[in-house]
Amino acid sequence: MSGNLTPVWIIGAGRMAVAYAKVLQGLGRDMRVVGRGEGSAAKFTEQTGLPCFPGGIEASLTAVGAAPAEAIVAVNVEELAATAIRLMEAGTRRILIEKPAGVTVDDVTKVAETAKSLGAEVFVAYNRRFYAAVDALRQAVAEDGGVTFFSFEFTEVSDVIAGSGFKPEVKANWLYANSTHVIDLAFFLGGEPEVLDAQIAGSLAWHPSAARFAGSGRTANGALFSYLADWDAPGRWGVEVMTRARRLVLRPMEQLQVQKRGAFTLEPVAIDDSLDREYKPGLYRQTEAFLKAGPDDRLLPIAEHLRRMRSIFEPMYLGKRQ
Repeated sequence: MSGNLTPVWIIGAGRMAVAYAKVLQGLGRDMRVVGRGEGSAAKFTEQTGLPCFPGGIEASLTAVGAAPAEAIVAVNVEELAATAIRLMEAGTRRILIEKPAGVTVDDVTKVAETAKSLGAEVFVAYNRRFYAAVDALRQAVAEDGGVTFFSFEFTEVSDVIAGSGFKPEVKANWLYANSTHVIDLAFFLGGEPEVLDAQIAGSLAWHPSAARFAGSGRTANGALFSYLADWDAPGRWGVEVMTRARRLVLRPMEQLQVQKRGAFTLEPVAIDDSLDREYKPGLYRQTEAFLKAGPDDRLLPIAEHLRRMRSIFEPMYLGKRQ
């Protein structure tokens, strides 16, 4: 690994930390993986062959004597905001934080305000923006002159979530915690909403505020859109984007299919997705973009994420009850 760059710290020792460690190895970057408990640290080492330092951030800050220049925050959802804030207070000025950067809008607000006050660059890790299939879709849209309409579905597997070990607070904010993977990507591809009519209905034991979500609107570029999610019925994540020449479908979201004007069938699009197959999809390009520290419109700054939380995600989460 490179010896002329300071190590990137990965905060967390779970599944995402393992995926990021593999990417950093592929990029030739040194790293320091910081776990909390002895058990999770040992499991990380068993899975990767890499050392993991238990004791959390404070133990590593004390041991090293300085905060990292760059860090990737991949802890549990409920710990994301506090971890990022502690790193910034210690001196870290570039952070890639796993989505959604906090359980609530207030959590994300605190991260954004801390970043602004301390002059830190914080980016939210929506890795689906970096899929090879998404790059191919964006190229097709540019060739066709822009998006005319798009739709998306973010139905979740309710029974699995209900029986999972996620804390009740995380489950109650599941649209932020997980569904925004789809929502963020849809508006990243289709454009920012100028008009958004959001409706909700039903309830679930683990998510009492709503079980069904539907809505529509218009973007600033004039494209129309619609969405749906029924967490009490079968479904599947997906995004469909229409231009005057093509219908472009991400379902599953790692693959691109196209329906051409005048045709009735969907055809798979051949793409170079070798990095998405070797690593967790989107993660290699996302981490590479973060470490390059150059402009990349796929990287989502925390301030922009907060704006979306308030103007898109929160209205969809609250909705008009039917």
